[in-house]
Amino acid sequence: MNTDTKNFFPISTIKRIFCFWGAVCGKSVFGTKEKDNKGFTKSPLAPTKFPTLPGIKGVEIATMEVGFVYRGRPDYFLARLAKGTVVAGVFTTSKTCSTVVDYAKAIVKGSNAVTLIAVSAGNANAFTGEKGRQANLRFVDLSKKIANVAADVIPCNTGIIGEVLDTKPLESLKEAQFTATWKQAAKAIVTTDTFAKGSVATAKIGDKTVNIVGIAKGSGMIAPHLATMLAYVFTDARISRDQLQALTEDLMDVSFNAITVDSDTSTSDSVIVCATGKANNVTGDLSDFTRALRSVFQDLAKQIVRDGEGARKFITVNVTGAESDRSAKKIAFSIANSPLVKTAIAGEDANWGRIVMAIGKSGENVDRDLLEIAIGNINIVKKGEIAKQYDEALLNRHLQRQNIVIDVDIHKKQGAATVWTCDLTHGYIDINASYRS
Repeated sequence: MNTDTKNFFPISTIKRIFCFWGAVCGKSVFGTKEKDNKGFTKSPLAPTKFPTLPGIKGVEIATMEVGFVYRGRPDYFLARLAKGTVVAGVFTTSKTCSTVVDYAKAIVKGSNAVTLIAVSAGNANAFTGEKGRQANLRFVDLSKKIANVAADVIPCNTGIIGEVLDTKPLESLKEAQFTATWKQAAKAIVTTDTFAKGSVATAKIGDKTVNIVGIAKGSGMIAPHLATMLAYVFTDARISRDQLQALTEDLMDVSFNAITVDSDTSTSDSVIVCATGKANNVTGDLSDFTRALRSVFQDLAKQIVRDGEGARKFITVNVTGAESDRSAKKIAFSIANSPLVKTAIAGEDANWGRIVMAIGKSGENVDRDLLEIAIGNINIVKKGEIAKQYDEALLNRHLQRQNIVIDVDIHKKQGAATVWTCDLTHGYIDINASYRS
């Protein structure tokens, strides 16, 4: 009999006990795959409520509980698009991106007949070779059948890397009922997220009011380009495909490509924007539409940071006076990605020298004797040394807040950038050390 000499019970018995306890607690133990994410404590930075999102003419949405990985929750999202909908997309630049991303990119670039977006949560189907490619094709074909569409599908998967997506649960599903709410859709695509993410805006194009709604998921492995994040934005505006793609790409730099939780770029990041044209506006001045789309993008991006794994503080890093906007952004990310900066803020420690360090390691052209640094409008560094009026007690009080603003002036030229991040707590370790267990 196989026994552990330090215990009275056989190892097999102990294993069964732990598996039973894991099932009770909703945890995966010894390789079992049943999971849920109900045990995550809701981020203290979460919005007070999910926004009221209107329906978008030409978009129907459905959610279903399939059991790809999770149990007891919807994990499959479908968005059925009216004929004539134009679709834009931006995807991860990871050199190890999933085969699903390769497929979706090709559809966005080459198809004029996208009728469905299909998303599964829990398994990224990334780094899975030919078996993963075949699984993606089955996922696409089965999703077409479930949604009762014939034209092209944009697939998206998110979750664990290295496991082939099991599509067998889809085979027994009946035709989807497209009656879900946006909140249900936002919940269906999450993994380690602690709250559903949604945003809404309206704009004027000519004399027509157009609506924009968006949902997103993301909490960890967040560092553009892009970040583990998925975002889906829908509008009833009439706009050309080229215009929508150009706008989507342009707005990345001030939204989804201006956030970081942990400096890690996912294999599966995707931002998909769909315009149905059902508002029947005359294509004209898009300045107000651009403003509204930027608002939705930035709102969703900030919500992802506010749901950063283990996050307790939302941090804005503003850099001005750099040699270029690109240089300013590199400096801002150097600060935002620094574990020392992030842990100091988590500990509410006024150790501003870590910001100086992060500026210096950026590799950008800075002059130590020109630097100015402030946190929460409290001047700390001026002309390369500690400011005469610096009050550490005042800074310590500011660091006890949930929203922290770091301002850095390089005093070189006119380059400027803003990046959003969060602090780094032990909660991040707890979540990621047990993500597969």
